[in-house]
Amino acid sequence: MAEKARTATIAELARDGDGWSPLRMHLDVRSFGVNAWTAAEAGAQLIGEHDEVPSGHEELYLITAGSATFTVEGEEIPATVGTVVFVPDPAATRAAVASEPGTTVFAVGAHPEDAYRPRAWEQNATVFPLFGEGDYNGAKRALTEALDRYEDREGLLYNLACAEARLGETEAAIGHLGESVALRPSFAELARDDEDLDAIKGDPRFDEIVGAEQTSTG
Repeated sequence: MAEKARTATIAELARDGDGWSPLRMHLDVRSFGVNAWTAAEAGAQLIGEHDEVPSGHEELYLITAGSATFTVEGEEIPATVGTVVFVPDPAATRAAVASEPGTTVFAVGAHPEDAYRPRAWEQNATVFPLFGEGDYNGAKRALTEALDRYEDREGLLYNLACAEARLGETEAAIGHLGESVALRPSFAELARDDEDLDAIKGDPRFDEIVGAEQTSTG
């Protein structure tokens, strides 16, 4: 018999620390991006300032609990329970700050014309706690398994290089860092000061990877 439905609650999925409820990943939604965030206190960032230029996504936000203030292209929008904020322009910067504890925002996004493909930020977000716990093998395993599932691989490759460097796997770390910087040159600057990469900073190939970007932008 075909599966009829999958269920979850935002509260049971909410992570400690950032309040993220990874609905898309948990339910394996494949036609649109869907997530929720819950703020532990007033003034907490619900939606970090960003645009959707890399994805081309339209985004819709719904306040399901509490209240928040959205800022879209500099315009403040107060939002209470039931308020929907739709941002059709991927280039528009948007952010949201909770006005009271327990505020929850439900977010949906997708490209208006193309078939939806998940974005790699969600997988990267799942491995950051593993880095914090020192579980670099776990982070490496999760990132390696995710490489073929996402179109925007550069962040996955960068974090994979960090995990490998922590594990002393120099060749793999250098290779994945090079791939990452080739896809997103701005990662070269990030790499120069990243303690996760300290183990490979003495390798001349590291200087070649990050130094080429330094020369081109100098």
